[in-house]
Amino acid sequence: MPIQWFPGHMTSARKKAAETMARTDVVIEVLDARLPEASRNPMIEELRRHRQRPCLKILNKSDLADPEVTRAWIEFYARQPGVKAVALSAKKPGDVAKIPALCRALAPHRDDGTKPLRMMIMGIPNVGKSTLMNALLKRKVAAVGDEPAVTKSQQSLELGPGMTLTDTPGLMWPKIEHDSDGYMLAASHAIGRNAVIDEEVALFLLDILLVRYPAALSARYGFDPAGLDAVATLEAIAKRRGCAIKGRVDLEKAAMVLLTDYRSGALGRISLETPQTRLAMLDGAGKRPAAVSESEGA
Repeated sequence: MPIQWFPGHMTSARKKAAETMARTDVVIEVLDARLPEASRNPMIEELRRHRQRPCLKILNKSDLADPEVTRAWIEFYARQPGVKAVALSAKKPGDVAKIPALCRALAPHRDDGTKPLRMMIMGIPNVGKSTLMNALLKRKVAAVGDEPAVTKSQQSLELGPGMTLTDTPGLMWPKIEHDSDGYMLAASHAIGRNAVIDEEVALFLLDILLVRYPAALSARYGFDPAGLDAVATLEAIAKRRGCAIKGRVDLEKAAMVLLTDYRSGALGRISLETPQTRLAMLDGAGKRPAAVSESEGA
């Protein structure tokens, strides 16, 4: 079932973001390092290209992503004009402290001290924008929550001498073009639970894990998933975790166990897409996730 999620407040948020973009020097786009392209809002790209604004892409939650795959994504973005990419965790102050200098490098015309460097944080819901905002300002100015779409209005604040920072609500786009993107976003909790069926999302996630990270499943749940399909693996997880209802395995509960373990990092450092699998998907090559090549750190 295709997944779509576009809360009503996002229409007005997009309009406000377009207005603010005209007064912005550098766009800080926060992505989920585990699924950088699936978590990239094409409307943000459209807005910044229209205004010809450079972009610092933050691959956030890099501590949860496969490091070899993340390196491949950094190289991927390095080939794009006007773009700089950096992998970090917004929860680590040392990582966040690098951001202002990276933004200044993208807007050298603002280094003369006459006008402030104006930065704008953008991204989809639940990728860590508010956590990043609070870390940059070294105080709590944005609400942080486990549910997507916590922030619903813009706010601009002074970051330091000659620097201003605007935080924006998480922006989805009206139609998710690729079904796999919707499932990756749902697995990573960027989409509200009211728009998804957890069991379907868990089975999609298992299709990826069985191909690329079977050892992570074995280490976490204590069984060898070799030869099992996604449904059989979810049933095995249910049995291992005691997920039962009226004497039968409770796949819905097992799905939440798996999704929670993935989201929290309990399964290990896992990336749901790589530059190669992204290209294969766009080319229409196959329905199931392709294995990661050795160059991407299989």
